[in-house]
Amino acid sequence: MEHSDQSSWVFLYKLSFVDGNRLEFPIHIDKASNSFIPSAQNPAPAWAALDYQQCGNCPLSKSEVPLCPVAANLVPLIELCGSMKSYQTVSLEVATPERTISGETTVQRVISSILGLIIATSACPHTEYFKPMARFHLPLASDEETIYRTTSTFLLAQYFLYRDGKPYTLELEQLTQIYKELQIINRALARRLKAAISEDAAVNGIILLDLLTQSVAWSIEEGLEGIRYLFKRYGVE
Repeated sequence: MEHSDQSSWVFLYKLSFVDGNRLEFPIHIDKASNSFIPSAQNPAPAWAALDYQQCGNCPLSKSEVPLCPVAANLVPLIELCGSMKSYQTVSLEVATPERTISGETTVQRVISSILGLIIATSACPHTEYFKPMARFHLPLASDEETIYRTTSTFLLAQYFLYRDGKPYTLELEQLTQIYKELQIINRALARRLKAAISEDAAVNGIILLDLLTQSVAWSIEEGLEGIRYLFKRYGVE
């Protein structure tokens, strides 16, 4: 496996298919900035330009940022998996800095997991909220796990703001808005990727992410009642 050096983390995705084929996809994250480290690439494809299917909520300007930060980082992944079928069965092993996680799943879920990590560590103003979650990346997380992690991350951020004497909130409307912005990004990315791939795996991975963000937003609005029972020892009823 590839090991993290002193300046970066490595998340190594290993895919084994039923026909015997194997693929590996390493993701390098800079420790200091918690940002995706792109590999050396040829000139970016047209679909990575900032103004190609640009997100409706994008605050960036083409004159200052010619490439979409997320799309440019996704180029190697699309080149790797653009010809895969989304419902292909695959054995997955992910070597993270702390442990190795494995399971049987579909290409669609694997790509969605990789997309989530790359998106969260890209220099998009709307997705950088997810950098803390990326540091503690959980491959193939369930909806319930993601709900727990996102709300915990948001509330921990509020604690740090409180300790720094800055405005903070214990209400979750801001987190809900963050996810609404992410839904816009996911849908725009799906339109971008349709121009980049020959099969449906990557687009369906984005669709899966979008369904997940909708699920999280809905769960926030419902007050996280589904996991309230876990906190009885704290006095929660």
